[in-house]
Amino acid sequence: MYKAFYSLKRNPFEITPDPSFLFPTNRHNEALAALYYGVRRHKGFVVLTGEVGTGKTVLLHYVLQLFKQSKDVAYAYIFNGRLSPVEFLQYLASDLGLPAGSKNKGELLLQIAQYVIGRSQRGLTTALVVDEAHHLSAEILEEIRLLSNLETPQEKLLQILLVGQPELDEKLDSVSLRQLKQRIALRSHLLPLTSDETKGYVERRLQLAGCPYPSVLFPPETIAAVYQHSQGLPRLINTVCENALIAAYARQMRSVSPDIIDDIATDFRLGIQTPALESRNSDEVDARKAAQTLLQLYAQLQAEQKRDEDVKTRVRLRVAE
Repeated sequence: MYKAFYSLKRNPFEITPDPSFLFPTNRHNEALAALYYGVRRHKGFVVLTGEVGTGKTVLLHYVLQLFKQSKDVAYAYIFNGRLSPVEFLQYLASDLGLPAGSKNKGELLLQIAQYVIGRSQRGLTTALVVDEAHHLSAEILEEIRLLSNLETPQEKLLQILLVGQPELDEKLDSVSLRQLKQRIALRSHLLPLTSDETKGYVERRLQLAGCPYPSVLFPPETIAAVYQHSQGLPRLINTVCENALIAAYARQMRSVSPDIIDDIATDFRLGIQTPALESRNSDEVDARKAAQTLLQLYAQLQAEQKRDEDVKTRVRLRVAE
């Protein structure tokens, strides 16, 4: 409803993972290169992790778009990790276009293996792409590891991309999955945007949406408020900016003010910390207190040592007299 008022051709801050809105920071470029290169060079396992809302799915959709354009990469895209091992294999086979209805686990594995090997013999690439991979059970991760045994002496035949939250790193670091961890060829981690990147992110989205004057619609002080409340998480940036445009339009304002951003942040309770974040902050406070205590103790010991030295010096002087 605000597009005509702000001379926009499309909504700039949709929260759906539209790859055309990818904002390529250095970290995102590194992750993009790892995902694309890993599949193209048949590296086998590639892992991408990042906190909620850092842009993993947008990046993944961008890569999948590149694969679609290339015509020689077939992939199964799985975004539901809460499956049994058999259901997972059925989903994989079905997404590759294979009949999977009433087959048992052995039949599914044989069918998938024949498909992957057949494509490899024709010089084609096959990939398994798992989003939300932190939800995968240890049993499914083990099935994925066994699928990675499809290989020749020169290369892996099935390329596997695992994308998920940092909990995925924790799972892969467990002792029970050490065999899988050792097979990971490339690994990347996405971080929240910096304040400068947040400015570039907002302005790029406005430009792509057709905004003629991004810095007028979202002045620097407004973007600073966006960064403060979103902490650089792209998903939260989108939520805040989308609602800010609606609020500014309702007031017939040509420019979004910092006050509007503050109001939106209050409505969405962005100042409320999650238990995990509160715990982390509490740990940091405890660590600082412990460090201060150690420094005070060290200073006290030094003072006592100096007093002891002074006493010894005075005693020696008296004896000499």
